[in-house]
Amino acid sequence: MKPWPDIWRLARFRFALYLLSGFTASTMFYVIPLVPGLIVQHLFDSLTHDALASSGAWWLLGLLLAVSLVRVLMLALAVFAETTVAAIARALLQRNLFAHILAQPGSRALPASPGEAVSRFRDDTEELTHFLTWTLDPVGQFTMLVIALVVLLRVSVPITLVVVAPLLGALMLVQQARKRIQEYRKANQEAIGAVTGLLGEIFGVTLAVQVAGATERVVTYLEGINQQRQRAAVRDVVLTQSLTALTNNGASIGTGLMLLLAARAIQARTFTIGDFTLFVSYLTWLTQMTGFFGNYLTRIRQMAVSWSRMQALLPSAPPDALTRHASVALRGALPAVPHPSKTAADRLDRLTAQGLAYHYPESGRGISDATFALRRGTLTVITGRVGAGKTTLLRAVLGLVPREGGSLQWNATEIADPAAFMTPPRCAYTAQAPVLFSETLRQNLLLGLPESAVDLPAALRAAVLEHDLALLGDGLETPVGPNGVRLSGGQVQRAAAARMFVREAELVVVDDLSSALDVETERHIWDRLFQRPDVTCLAVSHRRATLQRAQQVIMLDDGHIVAQGTLAEVLAASPAMRELWNTTPEG
Repeated sequence: MKPWPDIWRLARFRFALYLLSGFTASTMFYVIPLVPGLIVQHLFDSLTHDALASSGAWWLLGLLLAVSLVRVLMLALAVFAETTVAAIARALLQRNLFAHILAQPGSRALPASPGEAVSRFRDDTEELTHFLTWTLDPVGQFTMLVIALVVLLRVSVPITLVVVAPLLGALMLVQQARKRIQEYRKANQEAIGAVTGLLGEIFGVTLAVQVAGATERVVTYLEGINQQRQRAAVRDVVLTQSLTALTNNGASIGTGLMLLLAARAIQARTFTIGDFTLFVSYLTWLTQMTGFFGNYLTRIRQMAVSWSRMQALLPSAPPDALTRHASVALRGALPAVPHPSKTAADRLDRLTAQGLAYHYPESGRGISDATFALRRGTLTVITGRVGAGKTTLLRAVLGLVPREGGSLQWNATEIADPAAFMTPPRCAYTAQAPVLFSETLRQNLLLGLPESAVDLPAALRAAVLEHDLALLGDGLETPVGPNGVRLSGGQVQRAAAARMFVREAELVVVDDLSSALDVETERHIWDRLFQRPDVTCLAVSHRRATLQRAQQVIMLDDGHIVAQGTLAEVLAASPAMRELWNTTPEG
């Protein structure tokens, strides 16, 4: 698959602006500079032959000034159009990339590390949109070349050929280096992504690194991959600059040869001073044009690398997923975050899972033929040994992993896309290792919801978090740091629980609240949760108090449900459950 259909679709997103950019930055930018050379040629030839009247000189100078002003205006318009096209196109690319990632099951959202994905969002989108603004440059360059060659050939065919030949040779060498250009750019982008990814991971586990006494080793490792990035960047930059210097030196050779031939032609009176100034003027611009075209050829290779890296973020996506036209908010107020209101159709009376199956491709472990049902107003607890598939089962219900088989029904309606359906106000979820953003506590709890539309104090109380606010410096306005690093593990888990409770969902899904909470705090959370009428909860837990509270217990062993029912029924039916119960401490 080639990038050109995406480039063309991206150009058509704001086509009038793209054409304006092409006309000013990619056509007039190259053509207008040819006019001053013709004016100066006429001026010098007239002065040489004493044929220029005083008024004529001022007229030519005025014309030269007018052309310069037009060029300045065109450049200003070109900068405006080009930067605007790039900004809009980049916003569309990033919007489509992000939309596709959010639509994927959680287990397959990113084929690379988050830091590597950030590099692709930032650097590769910039590379592609920068190239977009260059796509019409060859039109202006070809137009300029044709006009310049026609003018110069009419003056002197031999001198024109001598001037142009080194430039064409330099371009051919640039074309020959295309494979190396792609290799160096790809290595450079991957090295940048590796550094970005490691930094993101370090920021998230700073405390763990310090506790383990691994700071020096982590810094040493960071220095190592940063040196790799430095070497890759140096190779990339040196090659790019070398090719640019090659095109410029080709022009210098042409200039030297022109001077030798021009001197003889002037002595033979077949070449005038005006012709000489015309050639010097055009040669300077031809040199720059050759460098621009060489850069264009280089950009094609670099753009292809960036395009392929972005496509890697879109596995199994439609061909137009990257550049599909969509609304981007670039002016005025940001769009309001939708706040879905609960309707009668969202009410949960019964959730039925039939034959759910999913296995991780890397290990082959997962769940098979999981069948169970939840009734409104009940607590169902999934339990089992480590690695039994408890979290995987929750993820299959929520659509965070793609089902290999089975079905889900909300009341009597089959859920075709659990990832889209199992969201507030129908379902809310707290993971075993919750993720907090580097924002204030309030922003982490609301995530864009209008505070006036929810009962935030009730959610804080349900999560047993209200007393912690007094201990935090700024209460709800306290910045929690990257991934909640400024909070304790229990506070992070309770903040995630409050974020879940504030959505007042029909189904509450919890993956092991006990991992960072003491027994008493967890008991308070369950007590306050079930003070709400008709709360339906699906939870993973191994604590006796939670299992005793449950109306239904599901025992998993090696990805299979081996028993389900009341706690007494499961203990009676499953030796694995009895062993787990006997080895589980009180609480």
